[in-house]
Amino acid sequence: MRFSNSLIKGKLIQRYKRFLADVELDDGSVVTAHCANSGSMLGLKDPGSTVYLSPATGGKLAYRWEIVEVGGSLVGINTSMPNKLVQEALDHKIIPAFEHYETIRREVKYGINSRIDFLLESPGLPPCYLEVKSVITRRQEKLAEFPDGVTARGTKHLIELSEMVKQGARAAMLYVAMRDDCDVFDLAHDIDPEYSKTSKIVFAAGVEKYVYQCDVSTEEIRISRPLRFL
Repeated sequence: MRFSNSLIKGKLIQRYKRFLADVELDDGSVVTAHCANSGSMLGLKDPGSTVYLSPATGGKLAYRWEIVEVGGSLVGINTSMPNKLVQEALDHKIIPAFEHYETIRREVKYGINSRIDFLLESPGLPPCYLEVKSVITRRQEKLAEFPDGVTARGTKHLIELSEMVKQGARAAMLYVAMRDDCDVFDLAHDIDPEYSKTSKIVFAAGVEKYVYQCDVSTEEIRISRPLRFL
């Protein structure tokens, strides 16, 4: 998915209050950007890091933080982006596991006060409940990890997907790594042991799991290739 406007380069001063980031632009001016990421952003919020902002449309802030440069690699930090990337990938049928579905619906109610990211349907096929998670963490060389903090909501989603399998549907987790410097993926067992334990149970019970890596540039982010799930 291409960015609709040219990104603006700057240096991160600080990320604070979870959703705010002060950035010094190349012209020396300092702006406050929206940080569309509620996670801990391990290793991605160091002061002085090169970051890229997009002009925001609507809202109180004029900029939105999109990318950070870490160790020579670009990492997308906007957690609203993966769903857009998956929509694009489904439309172009570049993820083989879901290429036979004709109808794609987003944010469909299911479970207990939840909405599934994508509900895929097609005559003659079981419906597929597809949940998408943004992956941005890398603590070890070439290893992408999720989550970067305790996620009770993520654990709830796993359980609800398992319930869909019990009812005869397909259900799948799709982890989208918005960085291109990793070769494998694993769950961050030490960060959220409950999520890790629950995932083992639901995957063994039939919830499918997929991991895809993205190519990231200042012009676009796009899903590129699958990663091996350890």
